[in-house]
Amino acid sequence: MAMIFLRRAGGVLVIVVALVAAVVAALAAFFGAAFATALVPVLVAAALAAFFATFFLLCWAGLALFGPLRTRRTRRTSSSGGRRPAVLAAAVATVVFGAGAGILLFRPMPRPADPPAGSDVRYWDLPTGSRIAYSHVPAVGRPRPAPVVFLHGGPGTANDGISPAGRALAADGFEVYAYDQLGSGRSTRLSDIRGYTVERQVADLEAIRRRVGADKIILIGQSWGGELAGHYLAAHPDRVAKAVLSSPGVLWYGAFSGRDSGELWDRLSPRQRAQAESLASSPRMLTAQLLAEVNPSAAHALLGDQEADERFRRILGASLSAAQCPGRPPASLPANRPGFYVNQMTIADAKTLPDPRPRLRAVTVPTLVMRGECDYKDWQVTYDYRRTLPNSTLVYVPHAGHGIAVDQPAVYLALVRAFLLGDRLPLPPYTAATPPAGRS
Repeated sequence: MAMIFLRRAGGVLVIVVALVAAVVAALAAFFGAAFATALVPVLVAAALAAFFATFFLLCWAGLALFGPLRTRRTRRTSSSGGRRPAVLAAAVATVVFGAGAGILLFRPMPRPADPPAGSDVRYWDLPTGSRIAYSHVPAVGRPRPAPVVFLHGGPGTANDGISPAGRALAADGFEVYAYDQLGSGRSTRLSDIRGYTVERQVADLEAIRRRVGADKIILIGQSWGGELAGHYLAAHPDRVAKAVLSSPGVLWYGAFSGRDSGELWDRLSPRQRAQAESLASSPRMLTAQLLAEVNPSAAHALLGDQEADERFRRILGASLSAAQCPGRPPASLPANRPGFYVNQMTIADAKTLPDPRPRLRAVTVPTLVMRGECDYKDWQVTYDYRRTLPNSTLVYVPHAGHGIAVDQPAVYLALVRAFLLGDRLPLPPYTAATPPAGRS
């Protein structure tokens, strides 16, 4: 009697192990198949086949333990008789597993329609293959020689056309342009997301300069936009008249290898962190992000642009206030759709690039670098631009976070106008290599 009980308990244990092993085998097959193909139906078929085969083999062994003690003569007969129940159990388990996985991984997330485009939105069809949405405010009076081009942050967080600062500059005689970078806003989304690279963004910007017919342009970049301006300066230093870098991103990631360069996540409150993590860690999002490590095209096939962009927007909304100085009026997200894949892939590409700073040390373009008091980026990220660009001026802006134009719009505009017009800056240059006491 005790032997029968132990055999049946062992059979139950084997079936439980079979279920766990089948799930592991299915996941391994799903991601393993992604090394060979981006076709999601093939990945699903591989996962279901692995689940069925693993569960069947182990379940067959487990069910055999429920039968009577077998002699050598009856072992072949009883083993053959246990095969049919194992097949049936494996089929049922596979259907249940497939249905559950389908609900978790293939139920579409919200995909709201894009907001209507403003009446000033136009498009450039560039020779790079990018279709770029842009806005333009013509200069008032006689135009100045170099037009202003605004570069938004992210990568992938497009703005809503021309900012108030841009319109003020147009009143000063500058032709002003703002565009949605490749992969964001109303601009092209690539079918092959591996095409989102820093080099492609630089090529688009150079094509834009040619399209507007300018010998030189003035670049005003925010966050990643400042980083993009830095890479453009390294590639085309003779095509930039002046540059304004507001809270610029990491110039070269190799300088911060193994240490934190400062991330927005570092500033999130426990409530914000929980909300952002819940949005970023849904099974569908996690699967897409893991697939992207194996085969980016498979990730894109599983999770399309509209779904990914909307989830990215919600994550940004949950963490937006952490980019500001405490006590400042709350910022709001642009209505324009952000780009999830251009964000992920461009950052990954930037981390593989060679050091641009040796070339930039020979660039003498007048450059204004602005740093907010509450910027979450490490001080050395900002100061790297000051010590690299020989004709740069660093200004420290009190009571401003990462978005200086958001927290201190009047100060931001006064600094930009004075710098571009050649007037005295309203704030003194910051010349120390270390941040003010108590800041980082």
